[in-house]
Amino acid sequence: MADLIPTLRTTGAVREFLPDPVDEATVARILDTARFAPSGGNRQGWRVVVVQDEGKRAALRDLYLPGWYEYLAMRAAGLTPWAPITDREKEAAAVAAAQPIETGFPEHLHEVPVLLAVFADLRALAAVDRDGDRYPFAGGASVYPFVWSILLAAREEGLAGVITTMPVREEVAVKALLDAPDELALAAVVCLGKPVKQPTKLTRAEVAEFATVDGVTGRPLTA
Repeated sequence: MADLIPTLRTTGAVREFLPDPVDEATVARILDTARFAPSGGNRQGWRVVVVQDEGKRAALRDLYLPGWYEYLAMRAAGLTPWAPITDREKEAAAVAAAQPIETGFPEHLHEVPVLLAVFADLRALAAVDRDGDRYPFAGGASVYPFVWSILLAAREEGLAGVITTMPVREEVAVKALLDAPDELALAAVVCLGKPVKQPTKLTRAEVAEFATVDGVTGRPLTA
């Protein structure tokens, strides 16, 4: 428990990696630990593709970049990219004006030591909000704890990484690239490697800023 709390408080998104390779045995150990993540009905509806082929890595990078540049354009316009509730006209204008901007990590995605494409089996998700009239996300509760556990397990191996959903913008092409059948949906790509620098202090909102008692308008929860 003594090690758990510092790990939880310092496992942030890392996008800069040393070129050191990570062997398959290490990746297997990480997934062997992550597989104990909770999922609805313990159905464990995840599949992982370890992308090693250089051509497929380059193709994944190329599929990543258009969405990334759109993301940057929306951020520059003061928008939260692809927020379910947003100014769609302003968003469309920002996307139309998007231009390639060299930022480092996305352009070199193919060089990341470990690339894991994580798929969710749509037959295994208890998506209780499937038929609602708002953006559905409950099904993710059966796959994203596993994705998060990958990052936590990687820390034990001296690695760090980031969860990115940008390739989901090109899901059809990614599925074709990785031979994924119709019943699988791309949930995320996880990038892992030895970090250039491991974060030691993360900036987050205080508990009282997002937790209240007995209602959204209730008093802030304080220590």
